Amino acid sequence: MSNAKMRYIIMHGPGGMVLVEMPADYAYQLSALNLRLNKEIDKLTAANVPALPRAVAECNDLELLTEQDEIVGGLAYINELERDFAAIEEKSYPLISLLTEIRALQAQLEQWYEEEAESHS
Repeated sequence: MSNAKMRYIIMHGPGGMVLVEMPADYAYQLSALNLRLNKEIDKLTAANVPALPRAVAECNDLELLTEQDEIVGGLAYINELERDFAAIEEKSYPLISLLTEIRALQAQLEQWYEEEAESHS
């Protein structure tokens, strides 16, 4: 895309490893959000709670050594996370607070990618 500084969040979960590429300024926010969601997810009582990987590391450079592993873009990851949490039919836990945090980061990333696109057009 550009020479913008990116960081990688390495997550591990039921489906294996998830590698997320984030703008460096927002990587910590995704890691912190992931840890908070993991802390709160057990409090959800709905039947359709998504399986959530846990952030285990962040790094500046990432070189994949196998073809089956792939890097997920930060915005694509947060969009999927938002869809998954918006679909939860929760009655007893204030899910809206978690969705608000997800959507705040989603909006920041959308803005970042728009500004990146504008600066290179």
